[in-house]
Amino acid sequence: MISLNDATLMRGDLVLLRQANLAIHHGQKIGVVGRNGSGKSSLFACLLGQLALDQGELSMPEGTRCAHMRQETQASAASAVEFVLDGDAEYRRIEQALVQAEEAGDGAGIAHWHSEMDKIGGYDIRNRAMQLLSGLGFRSEQFEQPVSGFSGGWRIRLNLAAALMAPSDLLLLDEPTNHLDLEATLWLEQWLKRYQGTLLIISHDRSFLDNVIDYVVSVEQQKLALYRGNYSSFETQRAERLAQEQAMFEKQQRRVAQIEDFVRRFRAKATKARQAQSRLKELDRMQKIAPAHIDSPFYFEFPEPERLPAELVALEKVDIGYAEPLLKQVRLSVRDSTRIALLGFNGEGKSTLLRCIAGELAPLTGELRRSRYLQVGYFAQHQVDVLDLAASPMLLLQRLDPGAREQSLRDFLGGFDFHGDRVNEAIGNFSGGEKARLALALVAWQKPNLLLLDEPTNHLDLEMRHALTLALQGYQGALIIVSHDRHLLANTVDEFYCVHQGRCVEFDGDLQDYERWMQEQSRAGTGTASRDSEPRKSDKREQRQQAAALREQVAPLRKEIRKLEQQLDSLHGELADMEQTLADPGLYEDDRKKELNELLHRQASARARSDEVEALWLEKSELLESFA
Repeated sequence: MISLNDATLMRGDLVLLRQANLAIHHGQKIGVVGRNGSGKSSLFACLLGQLALDQGELSMPEGTRCAHMRQETQASAASAVEFVLDGDAEYRRIEQALVQAEEAGDGAGIAHWHSEMDKIGGYDIRNRAMQLLSGLGFRSEQFEQPVSGFSGGWRIRLNLAAALMAPSDLLLLDEPTNHLDLEATLWLEQWLKRYQGTLLIISHDRSFLDNVIDYVVSVEQQKLALYRGNYSSFETQRAERLAQEQAMFEKQQRRVAQIEDFVRRFRAKATKARQAQSRLKELDRMQKIAPAHIDSPFYFEFPEPERLPAELVALEKVDIGYAEPLLKQVRLSVRDSTRIALLGFNGEGKSTLLRCIAGELAPLTGELRRSRYLQVGYFAQHQVDVLDLAASPMLLLQRLDPGAREQSLRDFLGGFDFHGDRVNEAIGNFSGGEKARLALALVAWQKPNLLLLDEPTNHLDLEMRHALTLALQGYQGALIIVSHDRHLLANTVDEFYCVHQGRCVEFDGDLQDYERWMQEQSRAGTGTASRDSEPRKSDKREQRQQAAALREQVAPLRKEIRKLEQQLDSLHGELADMEQTLADPGLYEDDRKKELNELLHRQASARARSDEVEALWLEKSELLESFA
């Protein structure tokens, strides 16, 4: 057991932990959460012996083998696979001793060290290192590439591989998914589930945490609070506690109301049963855990677009790429209500498609129409790298809107947790997370009617990701997003499109279906097989006949579903009108008590009818899907 007893930990004059206590048992998988700067990374440094407690005691079993993921890697001529092998210090020690024994002609020593090498499984260690590299997205031809030939993000992946390579009883991972795509994240989840030691993870990917951990340690008010369960369970437990605090109640209710409004808007236009059920479950949970985030320092909204035409962008048989097409014959209509997530393996063209829609890349062929009123808010994957580091947040906003009042700009920046003198501080002093928040603020201030977001959550912590999710739920324009944050996608989009093998087609299913499909493609050949093979020509006539028969069979069912959707639209309109009437303070005066009671009775009746119609709609929609 690892224990902290009455632990006080400081960074300079800042107290991070004060008389904190924690007991960690062997085999536990723990997520460490807390605000930026609360002391999570310092706790890791303490466990690694890099930082001493100022007071109290840290107790750890003698001989505990610790492995951790470094955050930086210097350029090196060593190959990727050799770098990963360096993670196993015991293997390197035995390897060096064996070389020395062979050079000295020491027969007994050679036999001894060969035996030691066999004990640690050293003869297949290179194969294990290659498996780690492959799982984390490296191609076989990159295994012998020097470390200096990789970008910063891929070097972080090498650090992760080296940490996983090291035999350990305690594994500490600080933001392991920051530079991983969804495929590599899913692989890492499975690896960590099989890990036999004690695991502590700092991560801002809630879906990843939910799938890996069974405990949460929360850094709260300079203490360490241990919760049993995954991250979602932690949120629920914390929400129940905070919701009881009366001072927080009004703020909590505003958050809940925002999510309820998004649920109503989603239900009014949902058209697919499987996706609808998945989304409604997510949104219901979002409502329940809203109180867990009521003390978040982040709160912002995307301003309502000044104009919102019915069709914003249309792509007709568009080829997109550079010297050669990366995507061919793309057909996509982006309307005022579009909310799309682009899915697909890395390198398939998701970011390229966003660049084309944003107007940064001209199509090679085909027609691309843009509304004259189109106002794009484009957050590129490397947006933070192009910020003017000498400027301040205030100056960048003033450049966008010279006529804006300073107080309005300060209020707006406050929602992104830039307060006081920070609004005039040079951006070069900001952390990666602060730069990412500022880049989002610049996009939001421009009042776009089409948001194009390419990995917007990189560098954002859990609280900021939650605030972004709420802001996107309330956003009134069109949205196309690329992200490996499954929680964000599940709560903000209506449709999924898969970019794969040069095509961009609608994906019929939810995120769990996509994860299964992605794993199938990887097993079939690292994501190169197509989702649906082309039908053979000899089968096409038969398929047309079957399709015609199916259309005739399901036509009455489709008609019934459309009728139910119309009823839902009507009921939602009635309920919206009633809520507007109920917002009138005069309705609650004594002489209008009868009118109020009648309205409340009608509202309850309308809600009951809405629930009945929605349940029937889901039932019929599921039946329709069974014919697919």
